[in-house]
Amino acid sequence: MDHQGGCHCGNIAAKLRLTKGRREIALRSCACAFCRMHATRTVADPDGLFEMWADDWSLIEPYRFGTRTADYLVCRRCGVYVAAVCESPSGPRAVVNVNCLEDRAEFLQAPSTPNYDGESADARRSRRNANWMPAILHRPADPASP
Repeated sequence: MDHQGGCHCGNIAAKLRLTKGRREIALRSCACAFCRMHATRTVADPDGLFEMWADDWSLIEPYRFGTRTADYLVCRRCGVYVAAVCESPSGPRAVVNVNCLEDRAEFLQAPSTPNYDGESADARRSRRNANWMPAILHRPADPASP
């Protein structure tokens, strides 16, 4: 079940592959100030896949806060928060803001609002490794690299 989306100005394109239907998958909106201010509804499917492309990667702001264990990817041009990505022993993992998807209105369930205050950075990394989904960020090859 593929879902397409991206940011408002079109710089970011995103593809989300879920193994459950959009009505069966759990949505979250954590209690942190960032998620509250963006009115997020996030989803992750450990058996799914998140992919992201950008016309101009210099317009992607990898915002870090709190425990600084994930990059919250925001378009600098239009301000849309698309996903959060972290490194894990299993490779890059992500949680996706369904509000950036074309079919966002089809995700009807109310999100749960977990509170992660007091969670250690190690516990946070472990939780994300188990619950977030594999991620591929399609960045152009750096011509300066050997």
